[in-house]
Amino acid sequence: MSGASALVYQVAWQRILALHSGVGLFSVAMIVAAFMVGLGLGSHWGGVLSLRLSPPRALVAFALLELGIAAFGAVSGPLFYDFLYLKGLWLYTPAWRAGLLHFLSLLLPTGLMGMSLPFLTRALVWEAPTASRTIGFLYGINVLGASLGALLAPWLLIRHYGIRAAILAAACGNLLAGLGALSLALARGRATAPVPTVGSEAMRPLLTEPPAAFSSWLALYALSGFCALSLEMLWFRLLEVALKSTAFTFGTLLFIYLLGSALGSLAGALVSRRIRRPLEAFLLAQCALLLYSAGVLWLLTVLPPDTPVLRFFLDYWSGRLSYNIGGRLRWPLILKLYVFQPCVLFGLPTVLMGFSFTFLHRAVQDDPAQSGRKVGLLQAANIAGCVAGSLLVGLLLLSWLGTSGTMRLLLVMGLVFAVFGIARAHRRWAFVASAGLLAAMAVAFPGQVGLWRRFHGFGQTPAFIEEDATGVAALSRMDRFRWAVWTTGRHHSTLPFGNIHTALGALPGLLHPAPQEAAVIGLGSGDTAWASGCRVDTMSSVTVFEICAPQRVLLRRFAEGPGSFRKLSQFLEDPRVRIVVADGRNALAREDRRYDMIEMDALWPTSPYAGNLYSLEFYSLCASRLKKGGLMCSWSPSRRVHATFGQAFAHVVEFLGGQVLVGSNDPIAFDLPGWEARLAREDVGAYLGRDRAAEVLAILRTARPGNPPPALEAETNRDLRPRDEFNSP
Repeated sequence: MSGASALVYQVAWQRILALHSGVGLFSVAMIVAAFMVGLGLGSHWGGVLSLRLSPPRALVAFALLELGIAAFGAVSGPLFYDFLYLKGLWLYTPAWRAGLLHFLSLLLPTGLMGMSLPFLTRALVWEAPTASRTIGFLYGINVLGASLGALLAPWLLIRHYGIRAAILAAACGNLLAGLGALSLALARGRATAPVPTVGSEAMRPLLTEPPAAFSSWLALYALSGFCALSLEMLWFRLLEVALKSTAFTFGTLLFIYLLGSALGSLAGALVSRRIRRPLEAFLLAQCALLLYSAGVLWLLTVLPPDTPVLRFFLDYWSGRLSYNIGGRLRWPLILKLYVFQPCVLFGLPTVLMGFSFTFLHRAVQDDPAQSGRKVGLLQAANIAGCVAGSLLVGLLLLSWLGTSGTMRLLLVMGLVFAVFGIARAHRRWAFVASAGLLAAMAVAFPGQVGLWRRFHGFGQTPAFIEEDATGVAALSRMDRFRWAVWTTGRHHSTLPFGNIHTALGALPGLLHPAPQEAAVIGLGSGDTAWASGCRVDTMSSVTVFEICAPQRVLLRRFAEGPGSFRKLSQFLEDPRVRIVVADGRNALAREDRRYDMIEMDALWPTSPYAGNLYSLEFYSLCASRLKKGGLMCSWSPSRRVHATFGQAFAHVVEFLGGQVLVGSNDPIAFDLPGWEARLAREDVGAYLGRDRAAEVLAILRTARPGNPPPALEAETNRDLRPRDEFNSP
């Protein structure tokens, strides 16, 4: 229950804290690092303090820790959202201060979480020979609970009850865990406690290798944590593209990841007594999981496209098949995409990670009185490696080396395990072979283009691909005239410009008498931002906020090529246009600037964090950033979006039967002839071109006064109840 609660907190708190510092890998990396630093410090503190407690008192201390986490969890929703976000957002600028505040706000609960395993270990480890089995079992059960929490958070708690309720459910889990541990402590009492076996004499006959220094184990486990967290980020990057990520993707993948680790730890606990060379087993497991992780990706890139099982996934990756996991549940597809696919990529490596934990404690646990301390120090070292992996990969390596280069670097780092094994292990030939295989795989591993072409299912289709820490963007030829624009595996828009994206940009400019400044959230193909500048007679600046930096690089690369489109080049060279890599919502919230027009490029409502851009709070923020007479334009992909938009704006004009909405704080004069006259201006027509102008005119003539659905609470999207994103019934 403690593990399940911890993962529900992580999913929910990460969701709220991303509002403070923005949605993007840099922000998420800071939040994850802050969460893990707290866990690491707590593990260290718990290990040190456990030395002062007897086993019965350690169990009571564990119970009190759980009750403390429950108390913090109960108030965390109002603290993080109502106070720190709604009233203290100014505190989170600049970025270094945001990172510091994330750390300080998470330090107490995560510190308490980190202390729990050392105390529980001290309470339940009584004999050195069975220490690794007990610790492996405790860790495995905790991680098993964590995996269930990761699954329950998106699929049940947030989807059906919202983020506040999810946090309260987690607090109830900690409360029950604390009360349960307290009752066990009271029931057991001192009289029933066995006499602990002190010293290592009971262990020595079972081990057939010379013991390694504890400091060596700390270093090895820290490197193991670095590799594990780095691999997790690479796997999730690959699968968010392959799965066309939704709100359910992160939690579901985390469930598979943690489930593998839990099963490995539990299985390791069962066989721990039979392991005579734990150092050798640990090092071989680390080499094996790195080799498997890279080898399966290499195999996926070299297999022929018509390979039977692979053919299905290539069709899905390329968009020829599509499935929205949040809608109608189609279990055969769910099992293929969300179970089979991640299990192939990282099922075995995560099991080996769990095994490694048990091997580690099989080697170092030789004194029950020191068991909690050693668990705490080792967990702190491992988490330090995880933090380094999160920050280094998330902030630097994905931009410098990409996914392919980062995987190569991890293979090279894996040589440390092989070299250590050559120097210390009995079966040196196994580590010589491991070193050779790691080096060979580092050389043979596919490059960026080959890897991402395969995971987009492009085959021989002409394509452009760019990646950095913020995301993966691609352009692929659809037919003789059109190109598809992909962001994180999803097909978002097309080139050349036209249709709904052009209308989203042009319509508010035609309704406004004299727009001068526009803000556009989302770059995509550049279509919406380009069309927003159609009023060349008055428009002086267009600020575009795009969270995926490679999108801008990709468009510039394409525009410089021989097959580019004139309007794309026109847009990229327009001196009025400024493209800012940032979370658009976060940028609007931080600045006091007012705009004549705010436009939101079309975004699938089930995309991760799309709820932050279709919520009542977001639309209200946009309303507060409009000048007098200013207009906000949004695609309306659902009845809930329509109702939510109508709550934020007093005056609304609808187009295409409510698919496109334009709202304002001030009355909008319904003047269709006047709007058409602006579109007919020579400079506007020359900017848009005859075909695009005709498309906009057809959509313009569908205008009608806004008539949003009834604004019932159950029909609106809120920051903490993102119903459309999670397909809430």
